[in-house]
Amino acid sequence: MKANFRTNSTVAIIHNVRSLHNVGSVLRTADGAGIIKVYLTGYTPSPVDELGRTRREILKTALGAEEYVEWSKKTDIGKLIKSLKKDGYKIIAIEKTKTSKPYNKFKSKAKIAFIMGNEVKGLSPSLIKKADDIVEIPMRGKKESLNVSVAFGVIAYYLTGKSKTL
Repeated sequence: MKANFRTNSTVAIIHNVRSLHNVGSVLRTADGAGIIKVYLTGYTPSPVDELGRTRREILKTALGAEEYVEWSKKTDIGKLIKSLKKDGYKIIAIEKTKTSKPYNKFKSKAKIAFIMGNEVKGLSPSLIKKADDIVEIPMRGKKESLNVSVAFGVIAYYLTGKSKTL
């Protein structure tokens, strides 16, 4: 579904996220934040399976957002990244690494495509190398990361809010 009320150009790539509930939550948050499109890559499930059946667990948490935010299933993330770069997108990996910077220090006037990865393993080193920049959500407690759908919300709202002020 195309959503013509989106006021920014931010897109999201959700790669190898296993949980159906996390995918539904991402779609619902993407709608609320104004993300123009969500790409579901790797083994990330889509709201509709290969046989055309809806996935109840995704729909339960998306609460209809799958009808309002544009999404597509892509099998080759490498081709997707190349295509987005060709279209002028800056690819941002959301991952904690030795060279990542806090998300609230990230600034760009380019169109943004951000990538979130697997709930446990995050993004692979080879995928991080394809990114133009790496940002993280600083953690103050004992845990090293947030749930992927919560992290998605933090990043999505930050990036879409910043797109109007840069």
